Amino acid sequence: MAPYPHPASAEAYVAHPVESIGGTVAVPGDKSISHRALLMGGIATGNTTVSGFLRSEDCLATLAAIRSMGVTVADEGTRLTITGAGADGLQPPAAPLDLGNSGTAMRLLLGVLAAHPFATTLTGDASLLQRPMERVAGPLREMGASIDTDQGTAPISVLGARPLRPIEYSLPVASAQLKSAILLAGLWANGKTTVKSPGPSRDHTERMLETMGVEVEKSAPNEVAVTGPATLTGRAIAVPADFSSAAFFIVAGLLGAEHGLTIPAVGINPSRTGLLQILRNMGAGIELRNERLCGAEPVADIFVTRTELDATEIGSELVDLSIDELPIAFIAAATARGRTRISGAAELRHKESDRIRVMAEGLATVGIEVRERPDGLEIEGGKIKGGRIDSAGDHRVAMAFAIASLRATEAIEILDTAPVATSFPDFPAVAAQTGLRIEVLTGSDRE
Repeated sequence: MAPYPHPASAEAYVAHPVESIGGTVAVPGDKSISHRALLMGGIATGNTTVSGFLRSEDCLATLAAIRSMGVTVADEGTRLTITGAGADGLQPPAAPLDLGNSGTAMRLLLGVLAAHPFATTLTGDASLLQRPMERVAGPLREMGASIDTDQGTAPISVLGARPLRPIEYSLPVASAQLKSAILLAGLWANGKTTVKSPGPSRDHTERMLETMGVEVEKSAPNEVAVTGPATLTGRAIAVPADFSSAAFFIVAGLLGAEHGLTIPAVGINPSRTGLLQILRNMGAGIELRNERLCGAEPVADIFVTRTELDATEIGSELVDLSIDELPIAFIAAATARGRTRISGAAELRHKESDRIRVMAEGLATVGIEVRERPDGLEIEGGKIKGGRIDSAGDHRVAMAFAIASLRATEAIEILDTAPVATSFPDFPAVAAQTGLRIEVLTGSDRE
């Protein structure tokens, strides 16, 4: 039985083997930065313009949530103008905030709502309602908010307080979402709120806080603090291409781009790009070209060529820097010479699916020898066959096995693929620009 119940969608992919891919492929805007631009723009003073906004289902859920609390947003597709409500301007929503499949939206919103003295309920789809939320609720309660979870998961009832109490908090795991929720709440605390992490995690929140005028103190590695009360000021935010989306094409290029594949203007924030080091450890041919800044975020054009990969060891340090990219890293490992071992990745069991179990089952289905461990996998590289994969409604699992078709002997059918739209709208069409052949089946097409 799937650990995260979800209504299986009527959509499926059939990913067909192709001889080669190449060219240039642009991937959509960064999901993590798009969420943060909406939330911080909504509580800022003045206007925030966002260019390169990702119009995925997850980000559109965040957009709907801030609008329901009185924030005005002029929507021009990938360009938004947010009229900030200021530190005191959010209004009680008329109904529960439905955040769909987005754990990022739910956890970061908890940090904001912890400081707003009105009652709010946060809910989402069947998958999100199974994901752990108590570790976010706990420190926010220490700061003074009243938060009730349903045995540790959503739906969540929030009654904020003001002012909040500053805290010094040590994270149980390296989590950018948990860190961000506490830092956002700290904007309304009287004094310094400090977050200590056992390892590195994404720093998009810290970069955007600084861009919007808040001093962020970094006194030690993996330790960050803000001093409240602090007010955000609206700014222009440029959203680079999403590294997690680019990751699928980076690996695709390694598997099948004989003459190279270019992915332009991708965010290469060092807190996100552990996958590049993993692949380089496997002997990958990857070049970062035209490195530059996109607002506060570093970007580059990524060029990859077909490479025969070697197995590697992936430990917790690289896991922390590549947690969302591990499903596609497992596909790379499945094609590599030798046995790849991944450890320190237990957090994967608490994503949109139990990604360790679901990826292990999928790899076994297509003929790869794989051993599941509590915190990772052992993958013996080999020949990928065709087969039918249950993605468990997990967008990253579905896209990973679509890329695996590049080295498959027969077509791979991937079930329950509609959730891909939560992070990468039009993925099959974008993939087709490189030469990949992903057939989309819906409704009667599957009968």
